[in-house]
Amino acid sequence: MSEERIKTHEELAAELRQSVRILQGAGRNDLLLQAIGVPLLEELRIEAARGQLSRLRITRDYRFLLVDFDNREIDLQPVHKAVYLLFLAHPEGIEFKRLSDYREELTRYYMAVSKIMDKQKVEESVGRLVNPFDNAINEKCSRIKNVFLKLMDEYSASYYVISSHTTRHIEGSNRIWYQRAKLITLPRHLVENLAADEID
Repeated sequence: MSEERIKTHEELAAELRQSVRILQGAGRNDLLLQAIGVPLLEELRIEAARGQLSRLRITRDYRFLLVDFDNREIDLQPVHKAVYLLFLAHPEGIEFKRLSDYREELTRYYMAVSKIMDKQKVEESVGRLVNPFDNAINEKCSRIKNVFLKLMDEYSASYYVISSHTTRHIEGSNRIWYQRAKLITLPRHLVENLAADEID
């Protein structure tokens, strides 16, 4: 009885390519997705984008630079930078309805990046951002997204913008709830925040 030869990784990949072609030809992308699974699909998406993503450097004077895109600067107003720094500091994400829990932290970021020394104006602006009945936070996130879309394709930009992420939670045996957080999915090893120590 002969031993079966162990296939190399390259041979397995070739077989997988052939199977993918057959399933796609049959119009069965649903089976492909089922076989791969969503978590692996997201890992593959990150791997595919990794070569296209630039490191993000935040300088001590709060300039946002795309290092691998010839140090191109991201043109954001202080309020947008403050919002971005807040979400960058929370990779787990933040629900908009809980933004008021981050009022103090957001105020610190805004004071640090802003040339406005009037703390009252900063606090008024932050008050609008954390108010769940005000659309200010959505407007700021939309502006941030538009700035990144001017600098790169939509696929790459999706890693830099503040986007929605829904997590399904199960409590006990019959209670299901969803956490709808907003977050920046850029892998944090690509972020170099030189200003982190400057914020009190």
